[in-house]
Amino acid sequence: MPATRACWLVGALAIALGCQRGPTTTDSTDPADTPTGPDWFEDVTAARGIDCRHDPGPVGKYEMPQIMGSGAALLDFDGDGRLDVYLVQNGGPQFASRNRLYHQEADGRFRDVSAGSGLDVAGFGMGVAVGDVNNDGRPDMLLTEFGRTRLFLNEGNGKFRDVSREAGIDNPSWGTSAAFFDYDRDGWLDLVVVNYLSYDPSVKCGAESGAIDYCNPSMFKGTVSRLFRNLGIQKNGAVKFDDVTVAAGLAALPGPGLGVVCADLTGDGWPDIFVANDGQPNRLWVNRHNGTFADEAALRGVALTGMAATAGNMGIACADVDGDGLLDLFVTHLGDEVHTLWRQDPVGFFRDETVRLGLTSGKWRGTGFGTVVADFDRDGSPDLVLVNGRVSKRRGAPRELPAERFWEPYTDRNQLFVGTEKGKFRDASVDAPSLCGAAAVARGLAVGDIDNDGAPDLLVTEIAGPARLLRNVTRARGHWIGVRAIEPKLNRDSIGSLITVRAGGHTHVGLVNPGGSYLVANDPRVHFGLGPATGVELVIIQWWDGTTEAFRVTGIDRYVTLKRGEGIPPEGKP
Repeated sequence: MPATRACWLVGALAIALGCQRGPTTTDSTDPADTPTGPDWFEDVTAARGIDCRHDPGPVGKYEMPQIMGSGAALLDFDGDGRLDVYLVQNGGPQFASRNRLYHQEADGRFRDVSAGSGLDVAGFGMGVAVGDVNNDGRPDMLLTEFGRTRLFLNEGNGKFRDVSREAGIDNPSWGTSAAFFDYDRDGWLDLVVVNYLSYDPSVKCGAESGAIDYCNPSMFKGTVSRLFRNLGIQKNGAVKFDDVTVAAGLAALPGPGLGVVCADLTGDGWPDIFVANDGQPNRLWVNRHNGTFADEAALRGVALTGMAATAGNMGIACADVDGDGLLDLFVTHLGDEVHTLWRQDPVGFFRDETVRLGLTSGKWRGTGFGTVVADFDRDGSPDLVLVNGRVSKRRGAPRELPAERFWEPYTDRNQLFVGTEKGKFRDASVDAPSLCGAAAVARGLAVGDIDNDGAPDLLVTEIAGPARLLRNVTRARGHWIGVRAIEPKLNRDSIGSLITVRAGGHTHVGLVNPGGSYLVANDPRVHFGLGPATGVELVIIQWWDGTTEAFRVTGIDRYVTLKRGEGIPPEGKP
């Protein structure tokens, strides 16, 4: 039997036997490989002044929120053109550890500005979403937690205010990933919050060895993703949201949601909602243009894997992986399963092409969470990163360990897959030791250009470990262009717009939306690797409301800001 076929059957059999949280078949902590070239990344965390260790709370209680969090955000909260960092803690409101906000200074170092920012809060923190909800030009922040969700309004001067109650954001469930998007195309950013399980902390679970461990999610019912419609600025100057979950149709199908991406995945110009459900079929909530959504995941091919099986769906990357102008979906799974890449073809329909594109040939396997697609070496072919960390103890692990070694049985190594000219991927994990060399319990993965040098960098969060800032130092670099799409009338980034770049005879497509991956918010700018191309023929933007505009751009290897209304009529379809 071919090895790739065997991998698929192993994952399918694990699901069929109800072993979604069983031990991985491959120990990713001891590969017999050595780097073949220079490292792709450099760990600059300490050098840049970031000093934050994730607090998951006390060990030994095995409460599920502890094993699932926490995330982070890359955002420019003060509009100085440099990305700042926000890091989430999970210790609980009764502990001293608080979320941290770092401002990037002119010299590239980060200064801790948490105290007095309003964002230095404590709780069972999970994820972050970033978006300008009142169209004042300043990015606001949403924080999901176990038991509540909070909206913080950016008031300028490094100050944020909790406006959850007055804004109508009420989500007492276990929120995980969230995203801002304009589903009704009225110019105000709406919000979707994905909820996980109806979890009962009093329930205790065990491992195959008989030792206590974190519960399998199948022990609890899934919950409903919540949709909040932005009603705009009220007469008193406040922003207001309306919970339209039931009216929009999302309440009809609860599920154990972890990841979310909002994008036009059907080709009609309206944003849809794709939710990754843990151990259950995914949901593709298709926008019906009238304020309602219908789940068409099964119809469009993304509910199940190519083996017609459910999987432990966690993080999501949404990008055009093969240069055909259509957004594809990559979702991370458990180490005993196979991560899945659904390629869009034809428009609005997807098929599992994980094997054909080379993503089953990894040197090791792990339980994946955060994931991003970006062109790190700028050769014109997107690359793929996923960060790993187990949710149950590795087979053979001691029944009990001292507190300082508690997390060792849950560690995995991260992975890097490099895109090739043929639209496939090859495993280059051993050539990225700063990212993939040491095992950890990784969760969040955010991507953004920290130093504005045109090479995407990474921010990684780890349970009970330090947040790590990894600077892209790839040597073999091609040309590039970065695009920030602005809606002047709305005074903010044009979230939901689709950008097409034509350069050197190739077409590159990117989505304006900082959401995606797992529990994180990314750089809102869209980065394109151009390879050997020496210029850009045309940039076409399909704006958030479905209209299209083209731009002539001179010069490359730089960031450009394109504003709606300043372009030209498009030359045909992208």
